[in-house]
Amino acid sequence: MRRPLVAGNWKMHGTRQSVDSLLKGLGQQDWPEGVDVMIAPPALYIQQCHASLIKTPVYIGAQSCASQAEPGALTGEISPAQLRDAGCEYVLVGHSERRSLFDESDEVVRKKFAAALACGLRPVLCVGETREQRDAGLTAEVVGTQLQIILDAFGVGGLAQGVIAYEPVWAIGTGLTADPEQAQDVHAMIRARLAIVDDEQAQLVQIVYGGSVKADNAEDLFAMPDIDGGLVGGASLNADEFGAIARAAGRV
Repeated sequence: MRRPLVAGNWKMHGTRQSVDSLLKGLGQQDWPEGVDVMIAPPALYIQQCHASLIKTPVYIGAQSCASQAEPGALTGEISPAQLRDAGCEYVLVGHSERRSLFDESDEVVRKKFAAALACGLRPVLCVGETREQRDAGLTAEVVGTQLQIILDAFGVGGLAQGVIAYEPVWAIGTGLTADPEQAQDVHAMIRARLAIVDDEQAQLVQIVYGGSVKADNAEDLFAMPDIDGGLVGGASLNADEFGAIARAAGRV
């Protein structure tokens, strides 16, 4: 039985004061048993979040990491080992904003996935298609290509050490959401692709949905058989709504 994961990506939001207020709200939530909960704040606030939530079941993640595990002359980068040292358990790799705005290729994503695993972090591999690609019927091809480079390098067992997040690019921050059946179709396709290599391990891989997940649509999405939770954007900046999303995962 796969545990659901509800993860919050704060992106480039927050100040020390607003983060402190949000953390107080998160500390007051009734977190459901049997659900993994994670927040990924801006790197500046990771230690603040870790210190505040250390007595709660909420894990800390990072939004990105360097593509090498060992220390080096990479000005401005943060290694996965440093993130682990600061209290992180997870790290996002391959988010569509990193791919499109910072030109991160599939090969860079592979290196980041490897570096995260080497340092004991759980990489959350983000995959997804644009609106134009979906309209052209290319969803399976695009997502499959993004997935295959990781699958070739680490196998299904390696993917099971992390998480896959299906985030249709057209639904990120737009208010649009894939309906539960649309999302389930892609999640099932991902799991079927893994099952060709190793069916037993494929059933263990957490695959979460991201793309305008909110309290009012979370339960319908999470009720789908291959959707194991959500990667939440804007709604994770509201403690009560994020808590409600986590509790929705606990009900299905």
